[in-house]
Amino acid sequence: MEIGILGLGKMGKNMARRLARAGHRVVVYNRTTEKALALADEEEHVTAAKSFAALAEALSTPRIGWSMVPAGAPTDKMVDKLLEVFQPDDIIIDGANSNYQDSMRHAEKVTDQGLHFLDVGVSGGIWGLKEGYSLMIGGESEIVERARPIFETLAPGAERGWGHVGPHGAGHFVKMVHNGIEYGMMEAYAEGFEILQTKEAFDLDLHQVAEVWRYGTVIRSWLLDLAADALAESQDLEEIQGWVDDSGEGRWTVLEAIALDVPAPVITLALLQRLASRQEESYAFKLLTALRNQFGGHAVKYKE
Repeated sequence: MEIGILGLGKMGKNMARRLARAGHRVVVYNRTTEKALALADEEEHVTAAKSFAALAEALSTPRIGWSMVPAGAPTDKMVDKLLEVFQPDDIIIDGANSNYQDSMRHAEKVTDQGLHFLDVGVSGGIWGLKEGYSLMIGGESEIVERARPIFETLAPGAERGWGHVGPHGAGHFVKMVHNGIEYGMMEAYAEGFEILQTKEAFDLDLHQVAEVWRYGTVIRSWLLDLAADALAESQDLEEIQGWVDDSGEGRWTVLEAIALDVPAPVITLALLQRLASRQEESYAFKLLTALRNQFGGHAVKYKE
């Protein structure tokens, strides 16, 4: 098949590579044209487009354009640009971590102009080129089927790792909850390894522990594999600042849980722990210390 990939960050670039290496004809566009030209030089079956119009002209109709730019305003702009150069019956796919409500809005706008829209939650990170990507797809069944060869190539297997999960917005909703679960799992691993690291009396080899846990245990997972890799490089992690970012999906998951009256304490606490990681000094913890001193005479550690 033919497909346009717009946005050649860590995900978009490797997705284009995976498609091209499977024999699909890929036309790539990036705001920094040099990235598109470099990928075209590197990969057979990849053509670089220097403009949106050039990308549309290079693709046979009905076209497929897959946006992999950041969620929010960049995706809004990308959808508008594609609507300017695409024609009725073409397909616009958003593979960013967009809010599902934005995806529903994009779908309405696109379909009102006679085109088709799919929202695809993509998971796989930098390993997707080799291992494949998990794809959670929202939109019309007929359009999903039309693009099936693309999904089968990107996924870990033709019949596994991808699926049409529901109507417009469902793909990004499922990906949102997926990322919320990821927050909780990562937090559990982080807390467990901190307990192990703090037990100085046993002088534990944390990389060894991770390797033992990776095989046969009920907590084995890809995240544990990655933890083992990180600990193989450095067990004390002294070179890393304990500042943890969040890209929005965890927050949206918590807000959705509240709106639906669904208790989600683990995901919520994992999100709050990320916020706590960004505080060099916590006013709340200072006040807790002062209160304990006031009512119980508990010790206070003062700055030197």
